[in-house]
Amino acid sequence: MSLTISVDAMGGDYGPKIVIPAAISAIESHPKVNLILVGDEHAIKAHLKNNNVINNKRIIIKHASQQVAMDDSPAIALRGKKDSSMRVIIDLVKEGTAAACVSAGNTGALMAISKFVLKTLPGIERPAIVSALPTIKGHTYVLDLGANVDSSAEHLVQFAVMGSALAESIDGTNNPTVGLLNIGSEEIKGNERVKKAARILGKTNINYYGFVEGDELYEGAVDVVVCDGFVGNVALKASEGVIYMLRHFLRQSCDRNIFTRIASLIASPILRNFRNKLDPRAYNGANFIGLQGIVIKSHGGADEFAFANAIHIAIVEARKNMIESISKHLNSSLKSQIL
Repeated sequence: MSLTISVDAMGGDYGPKIVIPAAISAIESHPKVNLILVGDEHAIKAHLKNNNVINNKRIIIKHASQQVAMDDSPAIALRGKKDSSMRVIIDLVKEGTAAACVSAGNTGALMAISKFVLKTLPGIERPAIVSALPTIKGHTYVLDLGANVDSSAEHLVQFAVMGSALAESIDGTNNPTVGLLNIGSEEIKGNERVKKAARILGKTNINYYGFVEGDELYEGAVDVVVCDGFVGNVALKASEGVIYMLRHFLRQSCDRNIFTRIASLIASPILRNFRNKLDPRAYNGANFIGLQGIVIKSHGGADEFAFANAIHIAIVEARKNMIESISKHLNSSLKSQIL
């Protein structure tokens, strides 16, 4: 069965220069997927031609006369740019033409437009940004990563329900474990919102693990880690910084002299495996979970490999019927008077 994904060709730091080759790579990897590339038709055609792609029936071009700049406010993007490439890809999901959409554009604008056009699922007050992060045991889904900087206990519980549904649907994990990110594992630790959320989760049908601390985030102790967007975004950016620092020191050590260069050449398979496991590009593509449609946000500075991975995530979530899965979990929670 074929699947169609709409892609914002103009978003991010590089626009079609990165999006077009990433899109071509994606359809080569997924033979039953079609892409709708939305943006400046002339620019899209030019970049397709530069990549030796002409009249590919699986790539559809849809012209959009506007584009959302990275520094546009959500209000300007929502009210003043109704024919932007970002708005059009979401409209295509709303009308059912596309099963999911992907953009590397302005995060605030993308969230505002997505929430306005698609609306939230019943029982969800605020969408959250969720992504998989690497751990010793594989990966862990973390939410919220920046959509809500001030979340109530009830919002954290909603995030837990959605994260649990995501892990079960995408990974096939039976009864996934969910932990609350906190400054300690003891019940007395944390602010009142976190402690209240813990009390609520302890009475639910969610497989609640308890509090997890920052140093446990990458141990893989739980399948899902829940926090508010302020804490989540700081943790994410700090983690990215640590990874870049480690890779910098590793390169520096390998290039120190002729002997270290020879040693690094001998150990290149090990170093390559280490680099791949800690490559943030392999985890690029965050879900705006809680909406009545699949919206995937790519990092604005993503390269071809990273953006292609974001498209891959959109394809996987569409095929796994993520919206239906989350809705079922929410209905179960609402019947149990959890939320």
